[in-house]
Amino acid sequence: MRLFIGFDASSEAKEEIIQAQKSLKDSKLNLAKDFHLTLKFLGEVKESKVDEIGKKLEDVGFESFEAELDSIGVFPGEDYIKVVWVGLEPKYEITQLQKSIENALEGLFPKDDRFHPHITIARVKFINDKKQFKDDLKAIQIRRVKFMVDRFKLIKSVLGPQGPLYEVIKELKARNI
Repeated sequence: MRLFIGFDASSEAKEEIIQAQKSLKDSKLNLAKDFHLTLKFLGEVKESKVDEIGKKLEDVGFESFEAELDSIGVFPGEDYIKVVWVGLEPKYEITQLQKSIENALEGLFPKDDRFHPHITIARVKFINDKKQFKDDLKAIQIRRVKFMVDRFKLIKSVLGPQGPLYEVIKELKARNI
């Protein structure tokens, strides 16, 4: 099964992201429908390993913190855009949570040294007018919506023709809830 670990954006943050998506007028985009930050992508995992992963994640102790939407960005870069995302702050707290997850799963999965806190809003298939698309991106003003991060989830992702479907396998709460 295909698994990842992440946390959800709040309803208010999701509404702000949907507004940003409406500014992306290019027809060759796959707009994201579920807005979460992926802390670690595990990939294909044998079902027999799920309990072990869940138990190791129980050792990740973290204090809840407030996250906030930041500005729009792209991967891998402006000359070749494949993903449009909105960044999240505070990078330090989010990165510390991600590192704690990495450490808990050490030896089971390769470490991700390129982690960048973001929520994917669109995957780019083709851009008709690159200059106009870049101008549209620069014009998007993201309201800095704040929300609490007080849990993260182990999530199963099933790829389908309408996009991925997600099923929560395990939810892990912050120590201070």
